[in-house]
Amino acid sequence: MRVVIVDDEPLARERLRRLIAEFPGYEVVGEAGDGEAAIEVIREEEPDVVLLDVRMGMVDGLQVARAINEEDMPPAIIFITAYPEHALSAFDAQADAYLLKPVRKEKLREALQRVRKLSRAQKPTISISGSSGKPAREFVLATTREGLVRVPAEDIVYFLADQKYTTVCHLHGEVLIEESLKTLEEDFSQWFLRVHRKALVATRFIAGLERGKGDESQHWMRVRHATALLPVSRRRLAEVRRFLTDETHSES
Repeated sequence: MRVVIVDDEPLARERLRRLIAEFPGYEVVGEAGDGEAAIEVIREEEPDVVLLDVRMGMVDGLQVARAINEEDMPPAIIFITAYPEHALSAFDAQADAYLLKPVRKEKLREALQRVRKLSRAQKPTISISGSSGKPAREFVLATTREGLVRVPAEDIVYFLADQKYTTVCHLHGEVLIEESLKTLEEDFSQWFLRVHRKALVATRFIAGLERGKGDESQHWMRVRHATALLPVSRRRLAEVRRFLTDETHSES
């Protein structure tokens, strides 16, 4: 699991990093010493879990938690603080676990295992292109210069979010809609795979995966009927590879 550590005390971050290094299957992918930097690194790295200090400067941990919980794919949050009276506020901010300083190794292990189980239980089942399941609705509606356009679900290649709008790339062109990727994922999960916090792709049009040029840590998805490569987040990479492997086996 990918972990980001947020604490305004460098020694506290160092201690947490050392503890996590002793747990197999966990990797610290980023750190921040204040709330604003925390939001940036969380959005950049897309971790599975954030170890988040409550009391920090201008933007505290509670504000950070509320901000990232508005994302389409928020990470699990483990609040860490020296003040037990913050527990109620932490859970109001949708914390998945709560630890008191100084953090004990076993308590940290238990909290990480708890959020790992939660993430597995909450992860949606991926339906491959041969699935007989149907999406919750059969089309999306877009307002264009020509009026209201209905795009059938089977014609949609991918959804790509960008701030207020979401681009719908389909077999006959592109349209813009104002629906969030979170809502679209819920309604079309039977036919689509989330590959990035900004991208949702129709599984039957997925062509392959390739590494970025100059940055081999970045991966991109090739999609049939589309010229653009779509970003694949580090958080979703294993899931995408598993899908491609399962799809290859189902065709052989």
